[in-house]
Amino acid sequence: MTKREEIIRIFPDSLKLRWEQALLQVDKLQEIRLAIGQPVRVVIAGAEKFLSNKGTVDHFCQDAWCMTEREMNEILQNVCRHSIYAFENEIRQGFLTVPGGHRIGLAGQVVLNGDGTVRNIAHIRFMNVRISHEVIGAADGVMEHLYQDGCFLNTLIIAPPGCGKTTLLRDIVRQTSEGNAYAQGRQVGVVDERSEIAGSFMGIPQNNVGMRTDVLDGCPKIQGMMLLMRSMAPAVVAVDEIGSYEDRKALFQILKCGSSVLATIHGNSMEDVYKFMDMEKNSGNERWEYRPEKIFDRYIFLEKKIGICTVRGIFDGEGNEIPAKRGKGKC
Repeated sequence: MTKREEIIRIFPDSLKLRWEQALLQVDKLQEIRLAIGQPVRVVIAGAEKFLSNKGTVDHFCQDAWCMTEREMNEILQNVCRHSIYAFENEIRQGFLTVPGGHRIGLAGQVVLNGDGTVRNIAHIRFMNVRISHEVIGAADGVMEHLYQDGCFLNTLIIAPPGCGKTTLLRDIVRQTSEGNAYAQGRQVGVVDERSEIAGSFMGIPQNNVGMRTDVLDGCPKIQGMMLLMRSMAPAVVAVDEIGSYEDRKALFQILKCGSSVLATIHGNSMEDVYKFMDMEKNSGNERWEYRPEKIFDRYIFLEKKIGICTVRGIFDGEGNEIPAKRGKGKC
């Protein structure tokens, strides 16, 4: 199935024709934003545009198609195969994953349990369809720096939102799993809490994460990392967007078990890494044990220039920059 076919299947038959023009640029399509009573917006190559009732795409919203409640409900029913109840667990988490690894974010009225946890999202009024784009080879320019004597080095990818962290992580997972010029293939375990790395649909990865990769889809990171260590014996464990103290403790436990780690975090600098990971350098503080230089051997910083995500720099565990083939492989 082509990417165009994957996306067009999200919409019921009555709405499919409106997407013909927008999907002519499917390789540059990044998001589809839907909200009841508001213009339908698409993000193409980083630029926001509006979709008209006739299916034309324009920078101006005067003739934009405004989403109705009926249309929103039809889209939701279509995505859930007319059985919303069967998808309650996914809806509770705020998103649905569809074939191709594309994610549909959901928002509306939240219904809580007595303990304050989310029971469901009722009256869904907003959707954000995030289009999955694999970039095979995105990690080509960094792989040689991620090994020492054939062993994968603990690696942290740092970048602001939208700079390709998950795309780069996914391709590192694939190449580590399949094997590359610097090492044989290794067993990789992926904890895909938000279904963004493997993009699994009904447990089956829709993205290429390699033949030696096991995926826990929709599982919280901390529980997932420990579960993988007990059950699948991975050589490398990969997770997206760490940050909490408990995340760091789980990563440290993985290292104690002899596996390597690959992770991402939001930020622009090492100062951001310390800030987001809450690293107070106080003697006698237990958190000192989990500071990043005791976990990671490589730091990869990404940036976006002229709409293209590239590697800004690679550093070793001591903070020294490593000469890299910058710009090779888009993230």
